[in-house]
Amino acid sequence: MAKKAAKIWREPGALDYKEGAGDDLKASFGLAFPPLVKAKKSETVVFAFITFRSRADRDRVNKAGMNDPRLAAPRCATPRICLSTASA
Repeated sequence: MAKKAAKIWREPGALDYKEGAGDDLKASFGLAFPPLVKAKKSETVVFAFITFRSRADRDRVNKAGMNDPRLAAPRCATPRICLSTASA
């Protein structure tokens, strides 16, 4: 899924796309990510970040990426799981 998403985001001009996942994310400083997203102990946190050339480019690329039908979230019985897999 990450390779597919990276290709889709790079097509309109993203410089880089990275994805990460973790099931044991205990922060030694700051606020841990799992509590921020209210992840359950049985869930794995998956996140992505994209690098852009500029803010204007970010806005343009985000609009193109968010409107790309290849990134559309599938219909799911459990939205929380659906969102986790759709953004991965």
